[in-house]
This record gives sequence, structure tokens and C-alpha cells, in this order.
Amino acid sequence: MWTYPQLDPVALDLGFFQIHWYGLMYLIAFVGGWGYALLRARTRQPWNSEMVGDLLFYVAMGVILGGRIGYILFYDFAHYLQNPLDVFKVWQGGMSFHGGLLGVSLAMWLFARKTQQSLLSVADFVAPIVPLGLLTGRIGNFINGELWGKLTDSPLGMWVYDPLLMQTVQKYPTQLLEAFLEGMVLLLVLAWFSAKPRTPGAVAALFLIGYGVFRFIVEFWRVPDPQLGYLAWNWLTMGQILSMPMIIAGVLLWWYGKKCSAVKP
Repeated sequence: MWTYPQLDPVALDLGFFQIHWYGLMYLIAFVGGWGYALLRARTRQPWNSEMVGDLLFYVAMGVILGGRIGYILFYDFAHYLQNPLDVFKVWQGGMSFHGGLLGVSLAMWLFARKTQQSLLSVADFVAPIVPLGLLTGRIGNFINGELWGKLTDSPLGMWVYDPLLMQTVQKYPTQLLEAFLEGMVLLLVLAWFSAKPRTPGAVAALFLIGYGVFRFIVEFWRVPDPQLGYLAWNWLTMGQILSMPMIIAGVLLWWYGKKCSAVKP
């Protein structure tokens, strides 16, 4: 068994100003994503460093606004309705990946129109970069001590203090499991898959399917948000409901790309 090290969510406290690890994880994700995007742009036309910079601005706005709005609407609308100022307390967590995905999708559509590219082309370029943000975001969740898994006596469990139970218990560190599957594994798979020319939308489709499947599986070990609980059958969570359309969309996108390629002269 491991023991949670009780990490301080504040990375740097200057008294009048605090820098939180959660925010730093987003900064690391954007800087790392920028570097990876520049690397990908070297071998992909018509991409260049200026386009990458513009794209990252669009994506950053989509992640932040979409992620925050998505969490508010999907997970805790009643709380934010009663406490509207809490909307701005992003350092406390409260970002929805599925909301962020919708925000990024809108951002990619706007960018595609601006640069006169197809949406599928932009999505295929962006998809392998996204797992970097998932990796750092889940590490941020771990540092914040949030989104723990269920109680367990498994060797994979971690000793952590539960304020509701007022005692130290063993829980699955599902934040780290998600960081590994949705972050590291998906990053490596997409990097390998996108290294060769693929049909339009195939890389984006693989991302949608891969993330959707990994998230759906992890939800069986993760404790649902307390304000929502299980939505059906004592196991179905909001995360699983939101992941199912991703998997379906990924399959349809893969099929659409294959169909379009097949009819080309």
C-alpha cells in the first residue's frame, strides 16, 4: 500500500498572491503542447510556427472556457447557481474534459474557417497533442487530493485521509490511473498512429474512441461526484454517459473518413 503524501496544492505563496499546482499543470500542458505541435508542423503541410501559435490560442480558450462551463452545467449547476462567484475559483478544480472537448471542437472549427482548412485536417493535427493536457490535468487532480477512487484493500490502493469518514482509508488513486491511460498510453498510441498518412479524421476518431473507452472503464473504480452519485443501476456515472457519445462519434468519424477515401477517383 502507498500513502498519499498530503501535497500542498499551493506551489508558491507570496502572501498577496498564490500560484497553485493545478494552474501550473495547465501551463505545463500548453507549453508542452506548443512544443509538440511545432514538432508535428515540420512534416505536415500547410502548418508552420505562426499557425501553431494561432491554433494554441484558440485551443487554450476552448479548453478553459469549455472545461469550466461544462463542469458547471454537467456536474454542479445548482451549486454555482447559488454561489456564482465560485465560477472564477478555477484553482480549486472543477474542469470537465467533455466540456473542454466541446470548447476545443468549436475552437478548431473557427480556426479551420480562418485558415481555409477542413475541420478534419485540423482535428487530426490537434488530437495527438490533447493527451498531454490530460496527463498534466490528472496529476493536478492528484496534487489537489480530489477525484479519488473507491475504498479498497487491493495492493493498488493508497492510504488517504477521508474528511467525511474522519479516518485514513485505502482508496484507488484513479487520478493516476487516468493520467496513465488517458494521458501516457493515449499519447504514445496517437503519436505512433499519426506518424504515417491516414484517412481524413482517422487520428481524431482514434482519440475519441480511445479516450471514451479508457474513461468509461476507469469510472468503474472512480467515485462519482457526490452531488450526482450514480445515475442508474448503481454503477452508471455522468462520466460514462458523456463518454458514450464520444465512442459513437469516433466510430462514425472513422467510417466517414474511410467512405470518403473510397469514393475518391
